[in-house]
Amino acid sequence: MGIVPPIIDAIGLTENDLTALLTTLKLATISTLILLLLGTPLAWWLARTQWRFKVLLEAVIALPLVLPPTVLGFYLLVALGREGPIGSLIETIGGAPLPFTFAGLVVGSVIYSMPFVIQPLQNAFAAIGSRPLEVAATLRASPLDRFFTVAIPLARSGFLSAMVLGFAHTLGEFGVVLMIGGNIPGETQLLSIAIYDHVEVLEYGQAHLLSGGLLLFSFLLLLLVYSANRHFSVMQTKQ
Repeated sequence: MGIVPPIIDAIGLTENDLTALLTTLKLATISTLILLLLGTPLAWWLARTQWRFKVLLEAVIALPLVLPPTVLGFYLLVALGREGPIGSLIETIGGAPLPFTFAGLVVGSVIYSMPFVIQPLQNAFAAIGSRPLEVAATLRASPLDRFFTVAIPLARSGFLSAMVLGFAHTLGEFGVVLMIGGNIPGETQLLSIAIYDHVEVLEYGQAHLLSGGLLLFSFLLLLLVYSANRHFSVMQTKQ
């Protein structure tokens, strides 16, 4: 208990660094899964609907791409706080306040990483076109069958991009999570915040170690996406 595993100690990670790493991976995994569950039907609807105000919803989803993270984090903090509309509602039904908790980090991460998951899925669904679905319909496939047996398999490259980009983007979050979660070791301290803490006290060696590991991991994730998408493109060309 409380002892850093020898292999972690050998590469120079402190116990706080290891805890921050595990918290970050946990947050990225949970946020990505939630985004896939919520984002898949929304992306499918956006790719198929002819609603005249669709562009408004697309603009809201893409807002985290251009909005400063601290601005988004500030308004989330206000909205989820005791005096905010969402926070007061949660407290009314007996829930605990979300700011400065891991659950609050999940909410912030889901909103901040939303465009990195929904946009690849929407583009992948839109690229399918209507003909494969019409062919499936002539074979008496129900709308649900067409979605699961035709749309999802044909959009697999979009799902891969969405998963990897959503996961990788969560790994690098700083402004949003710092505003809504603070910097509580073992609870809301993430890898990006741990790096900042090391730099603040001039521990550049530790900052290099964490930053280099995050840089390498992010590069490998992006390499996986581009390689897999190229493979899918070659397969579709052969078909």
